[in-house]
Amino acid sequence: MAIFLLVLSIILFVGLVVVHELGHFWVARRNGVVAEEFGIGFPPRAWSRKVGKGKKQFIFSLNWLPIGGFVKLKGEHDADTEPGSFGAANTWAKTKIMLAGVLVNLGIALVMLMVLAWVGMPQLVKNQFKVASDTKAINSTVLVGYIEPNSPASKAGLQVRDQLQAIGTPGNMKTVKTADTLPAITQQFAGKTVDVTILHDKQHLTKKVTLRSANEVDQAKKSGKPVGYLGVSPSEYSLARSTWSAPVVALGTAWQFTALTFQGLGSAISSIFHGHAAQASEQVSGPVGIFVVLKTSSLLGYQFMLLIIAIISLTLAIMNVLPVPALDGGRLYVMLISRLFKKPLTEKAEELIYGGSYLFLLALIVLITISDVKKYF
Repeated sequence: MAIFLLVLSIILFVGLVVVHELGHFWVARRNGVVAEEFGIGFPPRAWSRKVGKGKKQFIFSLNWLPIGGFVKLKGEHDADTEPGSFGAANTWAKTKIMLAGVLVNLGIALVMLMVLAWVGMPQLVKNQFKVASDTKAINSTVLVGYIEPNSPASKAGLQVRDQLQAIGTPGNMKTVKTADTLPAITQQFAGKTVDVTILHDKQHLTKKVTLRSANEVDQAKKSGKPVGYLGVSPSEYSLARSTWSAPVVALGTAWQFTALTFQGLGSAISSIFHGHAAQASEQVSGPVGIFVVLKTSSLLGYQFMLLIIAIISLTLAIMNVLPVPALDGGRLYVMLISRLFKKPLTEKAEELIYGGSYLFLLALIVLITISDVKKYF
């Protein structure tokens, strides 16, 4: 099941970029701009075929790098004036074309969040948006989030994402209902050998674990290196379902994660300007990081996986309205500024601005990928 969800999540992730480009493609054709090619993946080209007739004809291609897609419009330079070219379109048409992908990704994110609110929305952050009067908790589990090296949990063979169910001795088992109850339970059995019941890969297992004593924990705390009796940091995974308020929950959740995204970007940029590049790299992820997140989400069930895909779709919409020349929003801002000064950019100027921005983004992706490899592997 986990492998199926991982494959599905990768397909959905690639699909997010494809439908983003499909938005550009459809709106361009609706506004009289010729789309010369629509490609899935990035070149080199693996297969292609001409589709359609007359002015509506275009090349549909499959390419070897399966990381999204692209649409090639006729005359993409602002200085192009040939009928049917992007450059010859009016300002309103160009604005609609460049924002089409953003609106598609935003729409997908909102629909997915609304569906999740109906079937069960995972809680990803504290105080996640909800309508209290129309929210019902349908599932709550406590998972192993982190295991201290050489801890009792580590020695007993507990693994990250194991579900903690109960801890205790025969006849005195304590159910782990929430993450907050774990410290009190383990403290109660400090220094004793206990049974820890877990759910691992859908199998119920019981591990014999000798917890740290109160003295060991106190000494570690005094030394400035605190440890736990069991040696795990728990994470709580809960699902909440809504009915009539699902559309409101979708909008509220999208707004909340948009704000968190801008906070994260602001923090990363601030870290870079203060010379803390390593700290900034911890707050962003590239293709490798996204794959790791998708792999983790696939192990937690389809709801968590769909939430991650929805957030990625929302993030694509956000990133493409930022004033980065290589992205849709940047191109839009550059075009509007040139219109404001009534001086269209020359082809050479566009190539310098957009080409330089693309090179910068590629270099950034390489650096982030290197950081991701070090972080996760």
